[in-house]
Amino acid sequence: MPTALPPLPELLAELVRRPSVNPMGRTDLPAEILYEHRVTDYVASLLQGLECSMYRQPVQTGRENLLACYEPPGPVPCHLLFEVHQDTVPVDGMTIEPFAAHRQGNRLYGRGACDVKAGLAVMITAFVRLVRERPRGSARVTLACTVDEEHSFLGVQALVRQGFPQGRPQAAIVAEPTRLNIVHAHKGVVRWTLETSGRACHSSRPEQGVNAIYRMARILHALEQYAEHLRQLPADPLLGPRTLAVGRIQGGVSPNTIPDACRIDIDRRLLPGETAATAEAELLDMLRQAPGIDFPFTLRLSHAPCPPLSPQGSAPLVHHFGRVIDSVVGQHTVQAVPFGTDAATLALAGIPAIVFGPGDIAQAHTHDEWIDLDQLAPAAEILYRFAATAEPLDSQFGRS
Repeated sequence: MPTALPPLPELLAELVRRPSVNPMGRTDLPAEILYEHRVTDYVASLLQGLECSMYRQPVQTGRENLLACYEPPGPVPCHLLFEVHQDTVPVDGMTIEPFAAHRQGNRLYGRGACDVKAGLAVMITAFVRLVRERPRGSARVTLACTVDEEHSFLGVQALVRQGFPQGRPQAAIVAEPTRLNIVHAHKGVVRWTLETSGRACHSSRPEQGVNAIYRMARILHALEQYAEHLRQLPADPLLGPRTLAVGRIQGGVSPNTIPDACRIDIDRRLLPGETAATAEAELLDMLRQAPGIDFPFTLRLSHAPCPPLSPQGSAPLVHHFGRVIDSVVGQHTVQAVPFGTDAATLALAGIPAIVFGPGDIAQAHTHDEWIDLDQLAPAAEILYRFAATAEPLDSQFGRS
């Protein structure tokens, strides 16, 4: 017998109570909160026994994408993908108990409540309803619960690389907090670590060493000027300017030792038409020509880039999905955002994708993360109706 699906607020609470923290390269976090396997196992238990196919797709040791596929009765008008990540950011600095799923009024608090376990809860609910009701004329739907979206995007990359057991979907809805609106474009992101080296010595005789932090200071000055240069370049009409920022610096071992190493983390946001490779080449060219940088340094990718999401090719999907939103909540907007999502990787693989979900990005990753519970039921209804009333591929998405 299938496990009974809890009501949406309780389903969300159960997901929040199961930590799925992405270490994001850190080694100082407790093992009992790390990685997605608790969520993966729980979602698998909810889908077990339903009339759907379910697959575990290994990504890394102990980290698996979970795929489930609903096959509708009768002719299949199209194949849709509901994609949602399972991981959350760490809990440092939170002022609430991160995994208590405390409810106050119409709010539920906890790490991941907004980003993006609310989206996971509504996608599960819509998917289970499709499987149980099996409306005639509905689309084939693959539900993909992926790992590692918050850091390296390994889950969606494995999904695209390893393939879909029931064939490649023709369109995707990616869950992120959008306040029940549509996001059809976003910036990409590439991140690097940059390291300078020096020669250590006692700080009482600094002339005998080479200060790696002083070297990094010259690079930081060049990067600050370069960031302003990027902002002055022609902006994208939807997404605004390119940006670059230094988010972290590490160096030195003690006040009385001249540092022999310094490291910074650089974040570069990409516009449609840019790639990580071209952005890196331009950055290196600038640094090699900058005055005062006459010493070696090392630039490395810190993880796989997220490409930008262009609105090109998604207009029919935006139109149809927007009509469904309006049928449930009366209105919607179509937006571009500066943050990255899994939708860009799917679109780059030839699957038109848009971003949608309950919650406000302003509450994501915050010290008291919360979600407006009033948005859960409409979000699940929108996803269900979209799949249940799918049109044939050629008329819905303009392709054959």
